[in-house]
Amino acid sequence: MNLEHLKKLIREVPDFPKPGILFYDITTLLKDPASLKTVIDALRDRYKGAGVAQVLGVEARGFIFAPALAYALGAGFVPVRKPKKLPAKAIREEYQLEYGTDALEIHEDAVQKGQRVLIVDDLLATGGTAAATARLVEKLGGVVAGFGFVVELDFLKGREKLAGYEVHSLLHYDK
Repeated sequence: MNLEHLKKLIREVPDFPKPGILFYDITTLLKDPASLKTVIDALRDRYKGAGVAQVLGVEARGFIFAPALAYALGAGFVPVRKPKKLPAKAIREEYQLEYGTDALEIHEDAVQKGQRVLIVDDLLATGGTAAATARLVEKLGGVVAGFGFVVELDFLKGREKLAGYEVHSLLHYDK
């Protein structure tokens, strides 16, 4: 399925959040009902029949797509949050950023041993957040069924940090 037409709905914002960064703003795609449906349907079609029990959404924009995809797949939704945002006992995974470290957390009872989990986010950039999320799933005994992204910035080579996993992105940007 060719989804290149969706690129015209993604606003490119130069110098956000800091000078030299080109930000791909998906809010302009989200407000178009047909395009939002196209995105969810394309991800659903990719993972239908993959035995996905849980769809993990990574804070914050992963929360937009993961619950809708979970519904479409007949799976549960699990939020992966920044530290100290979850109310019950959670496990934590730190990861490197260009300018320091960050961390993510998941409830310790969110994924059961052997459950197949799909990790969903809006964008794959350097891959650090996605790789940290996979480590959380595996610490809980879950199996990463794959990664689903709306946008992948190929020039940042984030896919390399996810070697060994199935990675699917709907749209690709070379620069």
